[in-house]
Parts: sequence; structure tokens; C-alpha cells
Amino acid sequence: MDSKVKEAYEYISNHTSKRPKIALILGSGLGFLADNVEGGESISYRDIPNFPYSTAPGHEGKFVFGKLFGREVVVLNGRFHIYEGWDPTDIKMVFHTLKLFGIEKMLITNASGAVNTSYVPGDIVMVKDIINLMFRNPLRGPNDEDMGPRFPDMLGAFDREWMERVKSVFPEMKEGVYIGLTGPSYETPAEIRAVRKMGADLVGMSTVPELIICAHVGIKAIVFSCATNMAAGILEKPLSHKEVLEVADLVKEKFTKIVEKALEVVW
Repeated sequence: MDSKVKEAYEYISNHTSKRPKIALILGSGLGFLADNVEGGESISYRDIPNFPYSTAPGHEGKFVFGKLFGREVVVLNGRFHIYEGWDPTDIKMVFHTLKLFGIEKMLITNASGAVNTSYVPGDIVMVKDIINLMFRNPLRGPNDEDMGPRFPDMLGAFDREWMERVKSVFPEMKEGVYIGLTGPSYETPAEIRAVRKMGADLVGMSTVPELIICAHVGIKAIVFSCATNMAAGILEKPLSHKEVLEVADLVKEKFTKIVEKALEVVW
């Protein structure tokens, strides 16, 4: 076992007695759900040995352990982006720590730009597949056979049965392909035209490394992407992170309902 992972795991273990099976990652502007956790025990990323931490606006940067809609969970209120300067292996270390904790299911959320012109800002889309245009893979380097195989099958990242159960509750929910770029600059109109031809419906700067690691360690995931704006060049207006946070704030009620039902039908 990686010594850094072991040290982080031991620190967290000494600061909470909770052992949830489900983790949630809250994207930009979606961290409000962490306030709904009952009996929440918070641990700042910055206090955990060897751990990366969040610097992006809208990401508080802490674990919250407790009950959410009746399920024992750990909420990652803030994630880790390559554009912040973190290496993909730093993200891998976080997920290896969660795997040691016994996490089996991961509900991942993000804020994204809509490449598909049939989407509108505020749509919450179930991600059915990903494209890695970050040109980086968190599994590069020596493989930890105790965590997963050298060559993981990416079909194993998504929990298709969980997705079907959510779709039965929300049959009108849109589905799409998410493409990950490194950022932090927003994409150019030419890049958006290119990724649309590649089959992308949504574009963002996260999630892809997380899903690759989930596939590696055997954590089954479901992904909800909030389309907070139309991607570059679709509308004649500049893109801003302020708009991302404002639209995420407007969909609080809808987003909360989807997460509640998703947790209800997780098993």
C-alpha cells in the first residue's frame, strides 16, 4: 500500500467513526447539499497528510460524514482539478483512500457547458459516457495491484443498473457524453465545434480522472452534470464562472430531488 494513502487513511479514521459505503462529489455551486447532511462530521482536506486541497471558487474543500436522505454517506464538498496544479496521481491518491474506507458507490456531480444545442442552462443531464481530452491519465506509473488491474475496462466505471433505476424515476432526464479538458481557460468556439463532431454533449474540467480511477478500483459510479451555460460560440456572450454559480443556485430544488431519489434507489 502507498504510504501516503495509508497515512491519509489513518488520519481520517482517527477523526471519524463513520464508515459509509457511498460517496458524493459536489461540483461548482452544488456544495449546498453538504449543509443537509445530518450529524455531519467535517474534515478539511488541508488537515489530512499528503492530501490535495480545493482552491476553485464554489469548492469548500472538506469531507462531510453523516446521513443524507437517510443514507450514510461521505460528501466531498469540493474536488481536485488538474488546472489547479494537481497531478492526476494526486486525485488517484484521494480515491485510493476512499476505497480503503470501503466506498462502493460514487455519486459524482459537476457543472458543465452545453455543447448539445438541444440543452438549455439549468438542465441536469445523466452522463452515459466520457471522452478524455485531458491527454493525461491518473493511472500512469507503477500499478498498485491491490487496488486494481493494470488495464481496467472503462465499461466498469458506470453503474448501469443504478442509472436505469434513476431513469425509471425521471424518464424525461436527458443523457449525454461528457468530454473533459484541462482548463482553466474556457474552450474556444472552434474547440466546441470540434468536440461536437467527436460526439460530446457536455464539456467540463473535471470528472474524467475520477471515473477512470473508479473503474480501476471497482467503485461503481453515476454522474449528474448541471449544464450551467451554453458552450463557447453557441451564444454571443462571454463565459464566466459567476454565471456557472448563479445557474447552479437556480437548480437547487431540482438537483436536490434528483440526488435524493438517486440515493433512495442506489441498491
